[in-house]
Amino acid sequence: MKSYLYLLASLLLFISCSNDSKFEIQTDEDIIQYIEDNDLNANRTNSGLYYVINNEGSGTRPTNTSNVTVAYKGYFLNGKTFDSSDASGISFGLNRVIRGWTEGIPLFKEGGEGILIVPYNLGYGINGNSTIPGGAALVFDIKLIRVN
Repeated sequence: MKSYLYLLASLLLFISCSNDSKFEIQTDEDIIQYIEDNDLNANRTNSGLYYVINNEGSGTRPTNTSNVTVAYKGYFLNGKTFDSSDASGISFGLNRVIRGWTEGIPLFKEGGEGILIVPYNLGYGINGNSTIPGGAALVFDIKLIRVN
């Protein structure tokens, strides 16, 4: 029986130390370096969210609880894409997404486009999720199609 417990414990340790263990937490300095390297004119909120408004838009501005339709592409600071929508976007409530989106999407009006650079504490946190390593800063190209 003890050998099964050791085997199970070893297996759990091996799984928990897989690929993501090599990922280092991305700091504000990493985000600033990304902004400089990509020659972005980014602003920073008090929470640490960085954003670039390429086009503010001219329609309705959502609140942090609005239901919106957004087209987006999400990628890491190294440029690797982890998710995207098609051009017609996806709809969701801003109170049901990562904090960086809840705070960042209302910076735009309908038709607005820009970039959100989300520090890990406004994204998926220190633990991450199935496709996002813990501590990852995230970049999103977004277009606010409409406030539903």
